[in-house]
Amino acid sequence: MGDWNMPISSLGEEVVARLCELLDNAGRGWRKLAEVAGVEKRFKCSAEELETCSLKVLEPRGSPTQCLLQLLAERDCTLKYLLGCLERMGHTQACQVLSSAVQDMIHITVQPESQVVAKGTRVSLTCWATGPPGLVYQWFCGKREVPGATAPELVIDTATPLGQPEWYICRVNCGATFAFSRWAHVQVEKSSSPSSASGYCPTMAGLQILRQPRPCCLAEGDTLALECTAIGNPPPQYQWFRNRRPVEGAQAPQLQVKLVTTAERGSYSCRVFNLFHEIWSREVDVEIGPRLFASGGSWQEGDGGSPERGSPGQLYATDKVALLIGNMHYLHHKQLKAPMVDVHTLSALLRQLDFKVVSLLDLRKAEMQMAVNEFLLLLDKGVYAGLLYYAGHGYENFGNSFMVPIDAPSSYTSAHCLCVQRVLQSMQQRRTGLNIFLLDMCRKRNLNDDIIPQVGALQVTANIVFGYATCADAEAYELSQGEFSNGIFVTFLKRWLLEDEKITVLLDKVAEDMGTLEITRGRQALELRSNLSERRALTDPIRPPGRDESSARNLQWAKAHVLPESRHLRFDCGVTVQLGFAAEFSNIMIIYTRVVATPEDIAKCEAKLTDIPEELDVDLKCTNKESPEEVGSPLAPTWSLGCPSCCLYSRLCGLQKLRQELVFTVCLQYRYRGMDDFVEERQTVSVGKPLIAKLNLRLAASSSPPGSPLSTSPPGSWGTAGSSWVNTPEENLSPEVPGSHTL
Repeated sequence: MGDWNMPISSLGEEVVARLCELLDNAGRGWRKLAEVAGVEKRFKCSAEELETCSLKVLEPRGSPTQCLLQLLAERDCTLKYLLGCLERMGHTQACQVLSSAVQDMIHITVQPESQVVAKGTRVSLTCWATGPPGLVYQWFCGKREVPGATAPELVIDTATPLGQPEWYICRVNCGATFAFSRWAHVQVEKSSSPSSASGYCPTMAGLQILRQPRPCCLAEGDTLALECTAIGNPPPQYQWFRNRRPVEGAQAPQLQVKLVTTAERGSYSCRVFNLFHEIWSREVDVEIGPRLFASGGSWQEGDGGSPERGSPGQLYATDKVALLIGNMHYLHHKQLKAPMVDVHTLSALLRQLDFKVVSLLDLRKAEMQMAVNEFLLLLDKGVYAGLLYYAGHGYENFGNSFMVPIDAPSSYTSAHCLCVQRVLQSMQQRRTGLNIFLLDMCRKRNLNDDIIPQVGALQVTANIVFGYATCADAEAYELSQGEFSNGIFVTFLKRWLLEDEKITVLLDKVAEDMGTLEITRGRQALELRSNLSERRALTDPIRPPGRDESSARNLQWAKAHVLPESRHLRFDCGVTVQLGFAAEFSNIMIIYTRVVATPEDIAKCEAKLTDIPEELDVDLKCTNKESPEEVGSPLAPTWSLGCPSCCLYSRLCGLQKLRQELVFTVCLQYRYRGMDDFVEERQTVSVGKPLIAKLNLRLAASSSPPGSPLSTSPPGSWGTAGSSWVNTPEENLSPEVPGSHTL
């Protein structure tokens, strides 16, 4: 029996040609197939794609059916799904052609495995396949046939010279139909064990561990690396254990954990096994101690005993945390431009002041709520500054300010928005040392909302600072000065943000500067509200506490700021493609592809991204562009400086919406010299959950920190505070109520 789960791209040319004959002209032809296949959303073809298929009849050897099958193949359509579509169409002949072809296909069911063996032993490589009767096997060492190696099993005697290279592959054929196994590498190592050179086959002597894991002592934030290498036949399999419990996903000879926390310490061992035997490595202890860096804690006064601690009476921070949100692309309201640039500007400045910064663009209500909830988790007792900056539409009713998410309906109320005073109440419950709100939004009354929110009494903490971009019952404006320009508030704020001044004094100076702007006089003026009783400044130094109780959450947050590592993809034709990544915001990532090596017989080639998950906000017309400016980002000059030349760029937005790991396809199209037609190869790439996607904002949207009034659901479990992100800006200042205007 053939494998019906194989992609339709595995069909041979003769089968495709026969299907084209049957479907190109018949009444129940390719258009009906497109309609039936389109019942599943990912296989639905657009009107433009169907028109492209129909125009194939104008080409000398063009086929609408072949064009449609190529579109389905690009979307990973399987033979089983294609057969189901043909059956629903009632096309008996096409079903018979496809069924017969699948029966004749060769499918490798057991692949040869790469092995590490002791010198002098014999090792067995195995390849099994299903298909039509009379399958013939032939093993190759590199490009050379191995004489007499025409059985599914190849036995290699490592006592004799292996020759070069030591890579093996098996070809399985039946007549003109053939399939290759994957490559297997046989690595020969010397072993000090006298028993390693004895025995016809490792399965007779049992498994043998060549390299045992070693104990280690690490600090939080280091990388844990353990290794257990074994030999055996059949090849050994691995499962790592911590404290006698299996480690999820740890099924390779090497165990690597980046940015470890104290949660990873314990006793580690590895179970090595195959079909006949089982052996355990020795158990080793992994010690992980705290690393001294800022996280939670309390405000402390300097003792003057150390010059680097500053003068007596100096206030110190134990951490600085900032959440910057900019909403621009509203679904039912006026679009804004400034938030992007403002968030980018503030991100860069706050990182200079040692803030841990997270910047997010275009959040729906559930995503905004979870972003704030996770921000609250970072704010332990006395954290220096919990700084929340918001740029977007907003309003103020009965003394309470509301931030409007991008999915708010046209007649929104407080039920559709986030209340700033509720956020402040939650911050007070975390006993933070300083709470700063910078609200770059309108404060007009919302006539659609007559509900008086019951926020409850705030605590008297003498550590609250509100900086409003405009006065009560007034609008905030954007200046029409191009896409890459700051809004009014941030234009003046950035001049003073790095100054060593008490935060209220700093904002007073910003207000004075804003008052000099003639165009907004009488329309918009900064308003400062504060009960701050001490001289606390954004520039105050950080002094880590003696014990870092928040380090695990900090490191988890740090993991969520890590970009995927750049990698190289090697295609069968010999072309090598570099895949690189850049962060524009915490939830916006740039991917670029670049051809770095091309064989001499290939005249032209390019690598493009396809099959990007639908849940992401991606404009396909702005993908695979030759210049950074073409991907639709006005901030391209800021993130493209370190990118190599001759690349194709794609911009992926809304990473917080990812349900699973980010998986896409790199499609390589190339043309050989002297030929007109292009050849295509594809590789599927998984980069895990990049940046903010690691924190599962979408999945945890109903969760909140203990005691948070933002949600009544049980506490969520995403990470917490770590290191700075690569951010980008947003800025806002446009009337955020219907009828807003631009200056």
